[in-house]
Amino acid sequence: MAWPVSTARLTLRRARADDAEAVLSYRRLPDVSEWIGAPPEDFSDRFAAPERLEVLLLVERAGVIIGDLMIKVEDAWAPAQLASQARGVQAELGWSLRPEETGKGYATEAVEAALRICFEELGLRRVTANCFTANAASYRLMERVGMRREARTVKDSLHPSGEWMDGYSYGLLAEEWRRRHQ
Repeated sequence: MAWPVSTARLTLRRARADDAEAVLSYRRLPDVSEWIGAPPEDFSDRFAAPERLEVLLLVERAGVIIGDLMIKVEDAWAPAQLASQARGVQAELGWSLRPEETGKGYATEAVEAALRICFEELGLRRVTANCFTANAASYRLMERVGMRREARTVKDSLHPSGEWMDGYSYGLLAEEWRRRHQ
């Protein structure tokens, strides 16, 4: 795949180890860490790990990092005799954005680009995303880009506050993506 990927207002590029401080500058803010937790003390070391950089894209506007996206390609469940057909066919998405950049459509534009990458470039069959039920901005974004709510879980995830909270799971199939973008 050719990087970077451009949209009308944004550029998505692969993360590099030297991007850690720029990402840390917004991930440690209360509006962001409320949903993903405070970055650990060894964030820069973890950020630079090859398995982390492999799944992380940075979102830039006019050359400035305003957020990040995770595209984590995964295997689907399958019985042993069909396991080879289920390898690397789906992805989980995740995202975070500088609080001052929210409400301007940048997250929607970036996630739309991530979905296009997943379905058109990577040829995946399914994409999922998850959030706490209290994170309305996140689930509304999933709905804006055409994802369907597939499940509500009960107190299955530990929120950064220490409280067990309910969650939503969303999904989108390649054929649904194609119908929406014809």
